[in-house]
Amino acid sequence: MSDTLEITLLGELKVVRDGQEMALPSSRKARALLAFLITTQRPHRRERLCELFWDLPDDPKAALRWSLSKLRKVVDSADHLRIIADRERVSFDTSGMDVDIYRLSTRLREAQDTIPLSELEAMASQLDAVFLDGLDSAGDEAFTSWLIAEREDVLALQATVLRLLATHPEAGISTRKWLRLWHEVDPEAAEDYEAGQDDTDTSAPPARAPEPPESKALRTQRIGFCNVPDGTKIAFATLGEGPPLLKAANWLTHLEFDWGTPIWGKCFGELARSRSFVRYDERGCGLSDWEVEDLSFDAFVEDLEAVADKLSLDRFPLLGISQGAAVCVEYAVRHPERVSGLILVGGYAAGWRHLSSPEEQARREAVRSLTEVGWGTDNPAYRHIFSQTFMPDAHPEDLAWFDDFQRRTTSAENAARFQDAFGYIDVRHQLSKVQAPTIVLHSRHDQRIPYEVGRAMASDIPDARFVTLESRNHVLVDYEPAWDVCMDSIRDFLVEQGI
Repeated sequence: MSDTLEITLLGELKVVRDGQEMALPSSRKARALLAFLITTQRPHRRERLCELFWDLPDDPKAALRWSLSKLRKVVDSADHLRIIADRERVSFDTSGMDVDIYRLSTRLREAQDTIPLSELEAMASQLDAVFLDGLDSAGDEAFTSWLIAEREDVLALQATVLRLLATHPEAGISTRKWLRLWHEVDPEAAEDYEAGQDDTDTSAPPARAPEPPESKALRTQRIGFCNVPDGTKIAFATLGEGPPLLKAANWLTHLEFDWGTPIWGKCFGELARSRSFVRYDERGCGLSDWEVEDLSFDAFVEDLEAVADKLSLDRFPLLGISQGAAVCVEYAVRHPERVSGLILVGGYAAGWRHLSSPEEQARREAVRSLTEVGWGTDNPAYRHIFSQTFMPDAHPEDLAWFDDFQRRTTSAENAARFQDAFGYIDVRHQLSKVQAPTIVLHSRHDQRIPYEVGRAMASDIPDARFVTLESRNHVLVDYEPAWDVCMDSIRDFLVEQGI
């Protein structure tokens, strides 16, 4: 029996199965859930889906189960189960499906210069519809932000189609109409094109304008998963094109949420400008497996090894931030033939259990105990302990974002276990064995990892370059001068080393 699904995301959500339009659940949240699973094309934790679509006073878990049961009747068949769910995650099998926005996007990407005029006109009509019309307030603020981002992406596709129509040699009398519509969607690109036409031979057919830049990096990253030998599933993301740059995981990341803040978003976009930028969520947080038995330094290194092997990276530079610096050092010593350079920012070679005074160790133990009892509560005071030491000079709204980000990124138990694991890190004996060109960058007044720790690490790595960043922040924010110094130094180092 055939099982053909056609999904319409432009306009109101529609599902056509074997030529017959299916009746969708009356619940807007259930329809929004279906659209979200189809569009994102990756597994999502049940807990995260509950947060996106249902308020805590309700019974989110029951609401999710109810919605999935209703949606299965729409999309599943005896021969093909589309909704894949286990106790932790939910995903949607999109194989063999026809999704309108993906069909248009693929067609434009693969053959935009040869698409007939009539087909471009049909595309313009389709893209004029509102993406997922009627689902604007079906979820929380994160869902709304995601929906806005997707609509901006559709707007970029619409601008591309209108540009192709406005510059098409066969558009004839319709050229002015398409140019006006293009101007409404992307005025800057349309004006640049018109200005260029003033200097060209009007008897010649109009030239195609340059492709508009990508609207946002988040929507272009590609997320995948790999398995570590102990069975842990690690989520990784790639962004951009060009030679690879692999970033090791550091304190609490999330491949999706990282982009919504000046803490990481602009930094990642800058690093991916001319490279294939790869990062991953450490075991125990983000999109990677949370329930793991081994949360140790050796396991962190194995996670990095698994990602590099999964992507078949041959030789590449490594970026390590905070404890990620030690992970990069260990990997570089184990695999010198694969590491072409090390970029270490705010890092340390030995954790707090090795270097701290008895008073500092007692303080760290107290913070760990507070983490276990207060991490998951609505009171951000417990998480604020970390925020203030990570970014004492950040804007209050950025600190508040980071407080909430930490809670959504891992569990209280794992946050405490991470603190233990970081305390036992020690790669001091490996520093002299590093063969790759290295640059170490550290904030002069870092409130989390003392400046002297970073300087000592640089002094023990052969021929390492040391750059002082004039900041009190352990994690730089993009509106402080030190951020520009850091990014310029990284860019210059990669160019000078030819990597």
